[in-house]
Amino acid sequence: MLDEIEGAVQGHRDGHGFVQRDDGEADIYLPPNEMRAVLHKDRVKARVVRQDRRGRPEGRVVEIIERPEQPIIGRLLHEGGVWLVAPEDKRYGQDVLIPKGATGTAKVGQVVVVQLTEPPALFGQPVGRVKEVLGEIDDPGMEIEIAVRKYGVPHEFSEACLAEAKAIPDKVRPADKQGRIDLTDVPLVTIDGEDARDFDDAVYCEPAKVGRGKGWRLLVAIADVSAYVKTGSAIDIDAYDRATSVYFPRRVIPMLPEKLSNGLCSLNPEVERLCMVCDMLVAADGEIYAYQFYPAVMWSHARFTYTEVAAILGNTRGPEAQKRKERVKDLLNLADVYRALLKQRSKRGAVDFETTETQIICDDAGRIEKIVPRTRNEAHRLIEEAMLAANVCSADFIAEGKHPGLFRVHEGPTPEKKEILRGYLKAMGVGLSITDDPKPGEFQAIAEATKDRPDSQQIHTMLLRSMQQAIYTPINSGHFGLAYEAYTHFTSPIRRYPDLLVHRVIKAILGKTKYQLPMLPTPGEAHAKLAKRLASRVKAPTSKPQKATVAPTKETLAWEAAGLHCSANERRADEASRDVEAWLKCKYMREHLGEEYGGVVTSATTFGIFVTLDAMYVEGLVHITELGGEYFKFDEHRQELRGERTGIRYAIGTRVRVQVSRVDLDGRKIDFRLVREGEELPSRPTKEKGAATGGAPAKASSKRSRQKAEAPADRSERGDRGDRSDRGERSDRPERSERTARVERPDTVAAAAPQTAMQAFRTAVKKAANKMKGRKPRR
Repeated sequence: MLDEIEGAVQGHRDGHGFVQRDDGEADIYLPPNEMRAVLHKDRVKARVVRQDRRGRPEGRVVEIIERPEQPIIGRLLHEGGVWLVAPEDKRYGQDVLIPKGATGTAKVGQVVVVQLTEPPALFGQPVGRVKEVLGEIDDPGMEIEIAVRKYGVPHEFSEACLAEAKAIPDKVRPADKQGRIDLTDVPLVTIDGEDARDFDDAVYCEPAKVGRGKGWRLLVAIADVSAYVKTGSAIDIDAYDRATSVYFPRRVIPMLPEKLSNGLCSLNPEVERLCMVCDMLVAADGEIYAYQFYPAVMWSHARFTYTEVAAILGNTRGPEAQKRKERVKDLLNLADVYRALLKQRSKRGAVDFETTETQIICDDAGRIEKIVPRTRNEAHRLIEEAMLAANVCSADFIAEGKHPGLFRVHEGPTPEKKEILRGYLKAMGVGLSITDDPKPGEFQAIAEATKDRPDSQQIHTMLLRSMQQAIYTPINSGHFGLAYEAYTHFTSPIRRYPDLLVHRVIKAILGKTKYQLPMLPTPGEAHAKLAKRLASRVKAPTSKPQKATVAPTKETLAWEAAGLHCSANERRADEASRDVEAWLKCKYMREHLGEEYGGVVTSATTFGIFVTLDAMYVEGLVHITELGGEYFKFDEHRQELRGERTGIRYAIGTRVRVQVSRVDLDGRKIDFRLVREGEELPSRPTKEKGAATGGAPAKASSKRSRQKAEAPADRSERGDRGDRSDRGERSDRPERSERTARVERPDTVAAAAPQTAMQAFRTAVKKAANKMKGRKPRR
């Protein structure tokens, strides 16, 4: 009997698709004729009918189980007297017909949101009506308007939420201070980026006797959001729905209304604020000797920036230090405890890979001015270690209190990932490997041992890619990357809902009560997808008899649902942010068509290599048909493409020179063409999809120096803070797969060169055919 499965349709930009089984694997490939009657995201039952030419199971849709409510965003067109909307997300595969009276106020070319009124059929297109007009495609911020709707990010607070926020007082009242420790005389300070608008953590450190030795007393004060956001309130429901703030260049969609996030819950200088404090005693070796939690009222004595603190620590007699004389001693104490905490990090064997993070600098119109690397100085690391210490203490407090809560869990690599990594390390001649039950220290040891090798970046990238993603769950399994037995998020309740829940649980333990989760809204699609993906991680049962396990309680299931919801929405926020950045980068690179840059290979696949430009930190694809007229074989162990005739290799870390040959704004894709030494470049590539007339420069070659690093200028709220040092967690960028690149479309790599990509492809086929003449067939 042929296989039959249920799963979600995943459309592809070339009209093909596949049915993704609930465990996350792509199981059944759908040809274009099967995609006519279904839409991207439809849940279907499909049956395998044959193997296609590439050996993939090809199938047909037997039944449409569920068609989720999904608004489609696209541009309104008028062609041959017919109104239609071309979806911005090309995975939908077909245009939506709009009846004459259903266009509303929309004009030709505008970006609109469409609600389907008739689904697609085998011989008929889907029909819909214009629900919302977003504006012109080149309007500032249009990429963000598209992304929030495309990924279902809540971007408008409910009226009940706004009314509740409006009723909150503007300042701390005497009644609010009851039952709190008065810390207004303790010189707590905030340390953030230059562009920060909210301040959710403050720190203070002083020398102290710890046991019989010397040490420090470290205070981490966090804005007490739970004092204002009550369980089950309108603000709470909206915050849970969002689960996290979403960061875009020049704009933030906050989890909480601005009155709280930038006002009453922000630890602004020289005003009273309510806070939750983690008060720690840290020994000279960096071990946390003791800690306590308590609610308090504080007064921030100064607002520092990372740049300013780094300058003071670097020169205590410099101009920055002279301006802040009264706080220099406190900052030096913080630096001392930071160095002690680093000793513990090293002792634990926590994974700490230094990676290059970038930020997009935009002008007032939302256009990219430049892309620069984020610089991390000693002040960044100082704050990160302090936040990690507070997070560890909060996890220990919840575990010791035997109260359910959400832990931040990061598990070790899967068996499949371990095998791939072992094979890679062996192929690369690395003398170290990992055991069957690896510890974080093994990864860090490999990183340290290979840091001086010319291919160190390649090795470190593979180490990072072998990691799993961290999730929120009430079942504590420790944090692999940070080498903690228990870890949670306590330090950012303004922008993360799990932190708000942790604060409530800590307060319940302090008050000797129990925190009950409210009746929360039904989880959405992101929750369901992540739940099914996580279910695939469950280990197969062993042959040994297992002890009878107690069924999870209703309370445990509620906490698991909350954890899945927060984890899924965290991923949703990341996807939306990446989509906007990809859009902006594509618009930016349209102005550099035909220009030549140096770059480095950041990923090798069966269909080509991804290259990141040195000067711009933009990534694009060099399709395999652009690598030369020979057969290239993908070596999975070495993660490289190798030419069969010449032996030339393209692996992670390989330096290349490329020309920007094509930009597809709709597909969020940038194509490069490999440039070889002595090759004459064309004066200008052909007009690119989505490019404005005359948008490409006349010059074909332009050497650009690496941009100087600047302070963050594209966020109104801070980035990850404590999470920024969760460097053992898997990289944000998903691994490349054939689904997300031009696998079967070598013609889409536009040919700016005298020989087009298709011509090169045909030439390669002819050469391969001639080469094979007279050979015996392989068995």
